[in-house]
Amino acid sequence: MKKFRFSLETVLDYKQQTLDAIRAEHGAILAKVRAQEAVVDGLEEEHWQVDGEFSRRKLEGLTILDALNYEQYLRALEREIQQERVKLERLRRQEEMKRSQVVEARKETATIEKLKEHKLEDYRKAEQKAEEQRIEEFVSTTRAMAAMGI
Repeated sequence: MKKFRFSLETVLDYKQQTLDAIRAEHGAILAKVRAQEAVVDGLEEEHWQVDGEFSRRKLEGLTILDALNYEQYLRALEREIQQERVKLERLRRQEEMKRSQVVEARKETATIEKLKEHKLEDYRKAEQKAEEQRIEEFVSTTRAMAAMGI
C-alpha cells in the first residue's frame, strides 16, 4: 500500500509560513495601535485635568500671566493630541490593510487545504476499492481451489 502524497504540499507549507508571517506583522501593528491609543488617551486625560485645574484657579483668582500660561499649555496639548490622533489614524489604516492581507492569505491557505482534503478522500476511496478487490480475488481463488479439491 503506497503512502498518500499531496503534490502541492510545499506550496501549502509556503502559504502557511506566509500566513504566519503576515499574522505576526498584523499583531505587531495592532500592538502599535493600542500603544498609540494609550498615548492619545493619556494626553486627553492630561488636557482634561489641566483644564479643570485652570477653571478652579480662575474661580480662586490668578494672575494674567498664569492664565496665559494655562491657555498656552492647553493649546500646545491640543496640538499634540491632534498630531497623535493623526498618527493613530495612520496606524489604524496600516492595521486594516494588514488585516485584509491576513484574510486573503487565510483564503489561499484554506483553498489549498480543502484541495488536500479532497485528494486525501479520493486516495482513501481508491485504497478501499483496491482492498475490496484483493479480498474478492482471495475469496474467488479460495473457492476455486476448494472446488478443485486443493
